[in-house]
Amino acid sequence: MTAVVCLVAVQPAAASRYAVGVVDGESSTLVAKRLRSRGATRIVDLSPIRALAVSAPDARELGLAKGVAYVERLGSRRPSYTPSDPFLARQWYAARNRAFDFWPEPPVLASVRVAVIDSGVDGTHPELQGRIVAAKSFVAGPPTVDAQGHGTFVAGLIAAQTNDGIGIAGLAPPAELLVAKVVGPERSIPVEAEAKAIRWAVANGARIINMSLGGPRDPRDPSRDTYSQLEADAVAYAVSKGVLVVAAVGNADQSPSQPWPYASWPAALPHVIGVSALGPAGGSPSFSNRDVQFNDLAAPGVDILSTFPLPLTAAFPACPEQGYSSCGPAEYRSAEGTSFAAPQVTAAAAALLASSPRLTADQVMSLLLGSSVDATTANGCAVCAPGRDRFTGSGRLDQTGALELLGTGVPAADRFEPNDGAGAGAYPLFGQRRRIDATLDFWNDRDDVYRVYLRVGERLAVTSAAGAPVRPALSLWTPGTLAVDAKSAPIRRLSIRPAGGALTHRARVAGWYVLHLRATRAASGAYRVTVTKSR
Repeated sequence: MTAVVCLVAVQPAAASRYAVGVVDGESSTLVAKRLRSRGATRIVDLSPIRALAVSAPDARELGLAKGVAYVERLGSRRPSYTPSDPFLARQWYAARNRAFDFWPEPPVLASVRVAVIDSGVDGTHPELQGRIVAAKSFVAGPPTVDAQGHGTFVAGLIAAQTNDGIGIAGLAPPAELLVAKVVGPERSIPVEAEAKAIRWAVANGARIINMSLGGPRDPRDPSRDTYSQLEADAVAYAVSKGVLVVAAVGNADQSPSQPWPYASWPAALPHVIGVSALGPAGGSPSFSNRDVQFNDLAAPGVDILSTFPLPLTAAFPACPEQGYSSCGPAEYRSAEGTSFAAPQVTAAAAALLASSPRLTADQVMSLLLGSSVDATTANGCAVCAPGRDRFTGSGRLDQTGALELLGTGVPAADRFEPNDGAGAGAYPLFGQRRRIDATLDFWNDRDDVYRVYLRVGERLAVTSAAGAPVRPALSLWTPGTLAVDAKSAPIRRLSIRPAGGALTHRARVAGWYVLHLRATRAASGAYRVTVTKSR
């Protein structure tokens, strides 16, 4: 019997409100008509101002219309509160991220547990008092003693006391810290300690894990690549429990050459937000690793001020700002690095979760990336092309933009996630016919894996709906497949079809076959696949 394929139009994305400039000499009426043909609705002519206000799901589509001078997502102005912390004026990154602009007064938010897997923190620091709910060391030394300073610096960016009239303002007032110490006395990070720390953080209720650490990645030279299956499994475990993982893409001064074209591990793992650095003028500093796929978001990473262990600043007694990086060693006085960009993204994620605790990790990621400000020559990044690029990913962090985007509606959740691996963990598809509505992201969720049971002689047909934002490539693997890659021998791939193709197979043996969907083009969004079994 021939499988019947049902192609159903994918529902459009939620519309946003945009201002569309009209080129001088063009008719506003004609431009409005062109915009309507590209999906615009609720069009308001603002004449004599040369602009239209419209609703649409896609700003890029509007920009392609003839006679359009600019497209600007519309927000709203409101009075914003300024925390009373005296060093806030020197936290240029807080203003650039619009970290406090969303609220007209100090917000009352639900608490969010954030794990900082790092070198520990100075538990005596006044900025971190009452902010640490649990701490554990997985290397030598107590977790509330930070001999390197790195962890205290990172923790302060996220969770230093805010609006208390002292020092700096932490960017995530609702954050509660879970401190996991993994940096040993020799500044090394045992992967075993890292995996144990991730497990501990999940067990203690972490919603976000910040990992301002990493190992070099080099797909061209395996001898230089530091990939760890244990690390990947630990991160996948956290993702499976609904935890958002944020990691620094890495600094090129720790790589074979500068600049380095690959994001570090674990930033390059699925569902992890890889964060790069930006300078005060908006450019991409040469130390910030580039990556065409795994660099997701950029945040300030130059001349960063934060908390620092009191015992370390005591070595500079003449410095008046004890407990802050301005009184630390030379490399911290004007600190730079992707390590310090990542916690700013973590803080923004915490603000989203505090505002809407039922958000999933992937929804938070979608809001952060969807609200980012595209880095271009116009706003200081001379090497950045419009759209996603290897220097800044989707663009510059905009915390207020993310909260405003949340106000327009929650992104649809993919109920099948996480489903990146084969084996018994792959999502089972029961019944003779299943329709799968899910999402793929070329950059962060490139693979979806399902398993389907076939009897001997049973025929499988898999088709993807036309018109969806993503039409995945399809492949089918024999029962027993544990990994959907070319190294899975002696397990073999039975069939493969390019993006948009249909896949069919008649089973010669009974068992759970593995169906692999992959985003092969630079796109993200919904797909619809129909899976039919017949005799």
